[in-house]
Amino acid sequence: MTSAADDHRPDPDPDPASGYGDPAALEALAEESAEDLYENAPCGYLSTLPDGRIIKINATLLGWLGHRREDVVGRKRFADLLTVGGRLYHETHFAPLLRMQKEVRAIALELRTAGGGRLPVLVNSVVRTDPAGKPLLIRSTVFDARDRRSYEKELLRARHEAERERRRLARVTATLQRTLLPPALEPVPGLDVAALYRIASPDEVGGDFYDLFPRADGAWALFLGDVRGKGAEAAVVTSLARYTLRSGTVYDPDPAAVLRHLNAVLTAENEDREPYFLTIIMGTLVPDTDRGGFRLTLAGGGHPPALLLRADGTAHLLETPGGQLLGVVPDADMAETTVHLAPGDSLLLYTDGLTEARIHGTGQRYGDEALLDFAARLAPATAQEVVAAVRRLLDGFGPGLDDDTAVLAIGVPASPRDGVRHPPRPGGSATR
Repeated sequence: MTSAADDHRPDPDPDPASGYGDPAALEALAEESAEDLYENAPCGYLSTLPDGRIIKINATLLGWLGHRREDVVGRKRFADLLTVGGRLYHETHFAPLLRMQKEVRAIALELRTAGGGRLPVLVNSVVRTDPAGKPLLIRSTVFDARDRRSYEKELLRARHEAERERRRLARVTATLQRTLLPPALEPVPGLDVAALYRIASPDEVGGDFYDLFPRADGAWALFLGDVRGKGAEAAVVTSLARYTLRSGTVYDPDPAAVLRHLNAVLTAENEDREPYFLTIIMGTLVPDTDRGGFRLTLAGGGHPPALLLRADGTAHLLETPGGQLLGVVPDADMAETTVHLAPGDSLLLYTDGLTEARIHGTGQRYGDEALLDFAARLAPATAQEVVAAVRRLLDGFGPGLDDDTAVLAIGVPASPRDGVRHPPRPGGSATR
């Protein structure tokens, strides 16, 4: 049983051999000489006169530099310890700043060792003054920055490497993007055609695509689609879709049948990899010899409706209701609609990057209704005028355009006797 007095007895020495439990030993450690602390500190200490002449330096800094004390104290100035570049920085920045502020911190300099090497350091300096404010002494603390410099160089190297990789990726992305689009639209007899592709991010391959090409029977086929997703895999799907559509028109002139064939290809491919889906609208243009202009048949698979700008100044949405996203189910429905394009009429196909862009200053989506009103104000217009107006619209979104956008416009030129007004008038009416 212990007594109350036992609670006040000193703790036993945990390691008698160390002597740390001995109060006398602890007191001796606490009274370590200030001179020894100065000389063997984990950093360099330096004292100079206002003119820079060194009057005191500790052993730590002498060891880093490889100098003897008698060769430095009273013989060298602080600037003499610096490299050529360090001396220049000292004279133009360090010394003037110290004179004005009486104190500087974390200034990066390079010291020159006795062997001719370089020692990167960080220097803190403070000016000691007399009661009248006259400088008496400059005290400096010097920290070895070799590890920090190595880290900074490695960080800079990694940053440069990342920038080179970003530029390389941008070149690859741009090259790959160009391969997914026709280099230039083929001229179509009796039609005015124009297209635009706006990339939201130069570092990613988008999934928007379009094409316009002749068929063997004298008609023309066109399509515009949007793969859900970005990157190399989306580019593979884009390329697969584009060439499947082109080859499909050789065997079947019906746009809906071609889209069903593409859907079968995509669903089969999606069974063996991460699924990729796409929306698309495809059409066939056949010259109308009886009425002039063209007969247009459109088939849609989950894609935003095309916009028809009539010669009379009205604008309409060409809905393909019921068309389903491609690549989801094997038996997806494809909806069709047929319309006559008369002289002065124009058609606009677009991907949803246009309608889903955010209006600058409000953050609101642009939307289908706004696009329909835009078309109504524009009509009548040629395909070139439509695309130019869309380009200005996209420019106005600024950073609000966060998805790639593709547009394809076709128009039937109006002859002077048709009485169609160009350029477009400011008014117009829109119908769904």
